[in-house]
Amino acid sequence: MKIKSKFWIEDDQGEVIFGQGRVDMLRAIDQSGSINQAAKMLKMSFRGMWARIKATEERLGLRLVLTDGRDEGGKRGSRLTDEARQLIAVFEELEARGRAHADRSFAKLFKPVQTAINLDQ
Repeated sequence: MKIKSKFWIEDDQGEVIFGQGRVDMLRAIDQSGSINQAAKMLKMSFRGMWARIKATEERLGLRLVLTDGRDEGGKRGSRLTDEARQLIAVFEELEARGRAHADRSFAKLFKPVQTAINLDQ
């Protein structure tokens, strides 16, 4: 038996600001250099991905994706800002710490229950 946990950040109105889905979108943009290609990689619509990115940018008050960049071949593309990279790193650290705490708490609190009902066998 193990505990599962999921973390995301909301604003005061309960609107999602950031979570694993946003991390996945930003990583796909970073990998592909294109919002359109990233959307295809994640089986999302371009419009859906763009709307979520813009909503996150507005709620945070900072840019996460620059869309006027050009790749080595001169093709238009998209790239992450330094703030986006920092946000991903901080969120992943928060998530790792939260999961580690949840795992330790679960092991401590549920050990008597597991022993009593023989779930650890």
